[in-house]
Parts: sequence; C-alpha cells; structure tokens
Amino acid sequence: MTRPVRARINLQSLAHNLSLARRAAPDSRVMAVIKANAYGHGAVPVARALGAADAFAVASLEEAMQLREAGIRHEIVLLEGLFERDELELAVTHQLQLVVHCEQQVAWLEQFRSGASLQLWLKVDTGMHRLGFAPDVALAVWQRLQRLGYVKTGGLRWLSHLACADEPGHALNAQQLSRFNEITHFFESLQGVRAECSLANSAALLTRPDTHFDWVRPGIMLYGASPLAAAADLDLHPAMALESALIAVQQRCKGDSIGYGQDWTCPRDMTLGVVAVGYADGYPRHAPSGTPVLVNGQPTALVGRVSMDMICVDLGDQPQAKPGDPVLLWGEGLPVETVAAQAGTISYELLCGVSARVPRSYAS
Repeated sequence: MTRPVRARINLQSLAHNLSLARRAAPDSRVMAVIKANAYGHGAVPVARALGAADAFAVASLEEAMQLREAGIRHEIVLLEGLFERDELELAVTHQLQLVVHCEQQVAWLEQFRSGASLQLWLKVDTGMHRLGFAPDVALAVWQRLQRLGYVKTGGLRWLSHLACADEPGHALNAQQLSRFNEITHFFESLQGVRAECSLANSAALLTRPDTHFDWVRPGIMLYGASPLAAAADLDLHPAMALESALIAVQQRCKGDSIGYGQDWTCPRDMTLGVVAVGYADGYPRHAPSGTPVLVNGQPTALVGRVSMDMICVDLGDQPQAKPGDPVLLWGEGLPVETVAAQAGTISYELLCGVSARVPRSYAS
C-alpha cells in the first residue's frame, strides 16, 4: 500500500484566484509569482494553469529554465537578477527579463557583448532595505543602463517592493509609495519618457489600488491563502489540500504519555489516531498540541510532538474512526493560515515546505 500522504492541487482554484487578481487590478498586467516551485505546488503545472497571466516571476535562472524546458513561452522575470556573469548568455538566449539591484550586476551588463537584446527592471529601495538602489543613485544607474546598446527600446522598467503591505494602513506603505512616485515621476520629467512600473504584491493588489501601476505581482493569493495580517473574506480558493490517512487507532489510558519527550499526557481514557504525516513531509514540527486537523471531515486536534513521519490526534469525538480514514492537514475547510498561526509561522512557509517526497496530484 502506498503511503497515503499527498498534496492534491486544484488547478481551477489557481485560475479562479488569478481571475480575482485581474478583477482587483483591471488596468494592470499580471506577473504571476511562481518561484519556489510555485510555492510548493509544482512550477510547470501551475504555470500552465495560470496561462492567462501576462508574465511569470521566479527567483533564479534555474527556475526559469525549468519553465522554458517545459515549453512555457511567457515573459519570465528573474526577481533577484543573475548571480553570476556567465548566466547572461543564457538569459539572452531564453529571453529572460532581469531585475538589476546592485552595482555588480550593472558592471556585468556593461561588460557584456553587444548585439544582444534584454528587458531590464531597475529595482529601487523605497524602504524595504533588502535589495535595490537608493533613490538618490537610482537615476544615475538608470542612465548607465540606458547607454547599453542591447537594451530594448522601452526595455527599462521600475520595480520596488512593499515591506508592510499585509497591514494596509501601515504608515510605511504611504512612504514607500511616495518615494516610488517621486523617483519615477522625476525620471519621466527628465527624460520625457514614461517607463512601466511595478510595486504591488498580493496584499497591495487587494487593498491599495494606488499601488497597482502597470504591473501587479500576485504571489500567495494565487494559491488561495490570505496575504493579509488580519483575516478577511477575499473569496480566495485554496489550491492545495495536504491529505493523509489514519494508519492506527489506539485506546490509551489516563496518564499515558504520547510521543517524544512525554510532552503530552492523556487527561482521561481516550481514543487516539496515528496519521501518516510528519515534518519530513513539511508538516510543521513546532505545531503544538491543539493544532486543528480534520479526520473524516470533522475537527480533531493534534496531541504530542510532531515526529518525522507521524502525528497523533485526539479521536474522542470519533469513536468509530478506523485505519484508512481520510485526514486533512490543510485545504478546503481548514485554511493553511490557521495551521500556520498555531505553529507560529506563516502560510508561505508551510506551502513552500511541502517536501519532494509528498506526491502531487492535479485536478482540473
């Protein structure tokens, strides 16, 4: 019998969430973020399901090449640009778009051969303080890149990233927007040319129309998880259901300790179930007792520590449960955000962390 843990991916949910992004930002093009193996969902099948997007964003050349080798012909943007000068040739050959965020990348571009053709995004640091050029030097960098003969006409675009978009009312959002507008408007007045811009991630896309500009970059929302710090009814459809099954049902006595470290002790005589899933599958090791789990569609709770391959759940409300009964770790009916909050993390980490040993299945 095959080990029952699996990640079931609903491709219709992906398409639905993309259409929601389109409705929220009707005047912008959509750059769907499918880095990190499409947040654990599978980059190639997700790219195909999101074929209505205008472009895809990934983190590296390797991720981009996986899409190209699968026949994906969309525009592809490398959000961190290149990590080595030798990658430039492949980027040109495969028509990849590069984010430029540091002096070293500018130097590589200036040393590169002529006769190529590249689309570049200049990243400006408006307050995230992670990657990008400070606003007071960004224009000088822009002018250096403009002098490169192989950059496409109109082939320079502006990009920045919001640090607190999941809190729409945070003061830094307005500050970053103001800085972004200032630099792009100054460039336009100086050069007489309007460049395309991108600022909004999922949270800003849904809550801050003033940040939409020419391109929006939805990520987590495409996978049906809320990008907002506060819960909201966003009509997002979860794309992943992490499922398994009971592999044992056991009667335990009051005072019996369960699992490693004797961290949890039965408060009464009770029925426990053992589920085939653990931290080697990507279930969060630090999920505490009480974290919700659905068995036969009914709520139960994790008890004891998460092991590498197994967890235990309280079956007190399901005395008839038996090995083979279905278990939902997260998905429709149990939001991944809920599990993440219990485990002291975020939905992004849980989705990205589903391991390679968990089979993915896809349903339209």
